[in-house]
Amino acid sequence: MPETSAGILLHRAAASGRELLLVHPGGPFWAGKDEAAWSIPKGLTGPGEDGDVAARREFAEELGVAPEGDLIPLGEFRLSSSKRLLAFALEGDFDPERLVSNSFEMEWPPRSGRRQSFPEVDRAAWFGLEAARTKLHLGQRPLIDALVAAVGG
Repeated sequence: MPETSAGILLHRAAASGRELLLVHPGGPFWAGKDEAAWSIPKGLTGPGEDGDVAARREFAEELGVAPEGDLIPLGEFRLSSSKRLLAFALEGDFDPERLVSNSFEMEWPPRSGRRQSFPEVDRAAWFGLEAARTKLHLGQRPLIDALVAAVGG
């Protein structure tokens, strides 16, 4: 059975239209990547854990603030990694300058024997719908249409 992730697509109304908060993964692999590299805050669900509970936990771990408010289910999406993504929408605001992400350790440089710590998320930013379509990973782009269907543009 494929792994399941859960995440929250934070959105807000702006003068130019709906904006989405996306996060950029940290670590050396993603350092120079921008287009199709961004994501919603998300992570793996634990055994028997409800998707909405996991989505709230992962949002807090990746951004450093607990999400408040009612989550709107956007559905289940299949990612290119064969993982399933349970996505939820939440209307709200977040100042990307206040980002405080958890971190992970990995051997870097490869085969060096040295371990380094990297933030799970190295930055967050607000994007309009069209910009988000190019920034998001390909498998997460259908989230935009699901959000527009659920709450409007």
